[in-house]
Amino acid sequence: MSFWPLLLIAGGVAADAFAVSLGKGLACTTFKWRAGWKLAGAFGAAQALMLLLGWVLAAKFSPLITGIDHWIAFTLLGVIGLNMLWGALKAGGRQTKDETTGREVLVLAIATSIDALAVGIALAFLAVDIVGAAALVGVTTLAFSLVGFRVGHRANEKLGTSAEIAGGVLLVGIGTNILFSHLGFW
Repeated sequence: MSFWPLLLIAGGVAADAFAVSLGKGLACTTFKWRAGWKLAGAFGAAQALMLLLGWVLAAKFSPLITGIDHWIAFTLLGVIGLNMLWGALKAGGRQTKDETTGREVLVLAIATSIDALAVGIALAFLAVDIVGAAALVGVTTLAFSLVGFRVGHRANEKLGTSAEIAGGVLLVGIGTNILFSHLGFW
């Protein structure tokens, strides 16, 4: 497989990470490059590792993973999105803490990289340099996530608490979209 189709795949796989990063940026009241890099780095690494894992586990566990991946992503993104909504709506309003805590970043990285696992499974049946493909997916996801986090925070500066609410709704919406698309509703 040549570079351009792999780049399109990388962009497609990175789309969820971009949207989640945008949501996390919307929830941050203070911008720190370190927090953005932590989120983007975790997302890029998770996407690359899950792609490799999918490639390695290709035939053995494909039916098991594809049968529940949408439920896992829906649950993880839904819980975190609802938590963001709760934080924005509770008494005292906006949070000023670093919105990229280690545990939350890990959960989001896993939730957004489940599709990369499925892509890795598909790539196992094609003539592809899997290490190069994983590196491309990882770097693309890192870049998309960093941009999403920064754009989200810039919107937060202008919109305030409503941006935090939008971030929570966005995460719940992404999870719902993943679930409904896998169930065939759209």
